[in-house]
Amino acid sequence: MSDDTPLPLEEFPTQDMASMLMAQIAHEDKTAQDLAPVFDVPVSISAVLGRANLSVAALLQLGQGSILELDRKVGEAIDIYVNNRLVARGEVVIVDDRLGVTMTEIIKDGDAAA
Repeated sequence: MSDDTPLPLEEFPTQDMASMLMAQIAHEDKTAQDLAPVFDVPVSISAVLGRANLSVAALLQLGQGSILELDRKVGEAIDIYVNNRLVARGEVVIVDDRLGVTMTEIIKDGDAAA
C-alpha cells in the first residue's frame, strides 16, 4: 500500500486506543517547555456564580438595582469553565478592590456530574 492510499475505516485507531495513547503521554514527565506550542492558543474562561430561569417578560422587567436570585447559596463553590467545559470549582476573592476567582478543586473527566 502506498503512503497516499487511504486507510480502510477498520484500520483507524479506536477510541480505546486513542485513550491509551493519551494516558501514556500523561504519565511521561513534562515541563513547561513541552507546552510551548499551545501557549498562544486563545481560550474562553467563565466563572459561573449561579444560574436562574425566568421568562422573557421577567427579564425585561429587570433594571439597575434589581436582584436576581441564583440557584447557589452564599459561600458555595462556583464553577469554572474553559471553552464551555467544566474544569474546576473555586471561590470568589477580592484582590486590590477587584473580583477574582481562586481554584479550590480541579475536575477530572467523569467527575463533572458531581
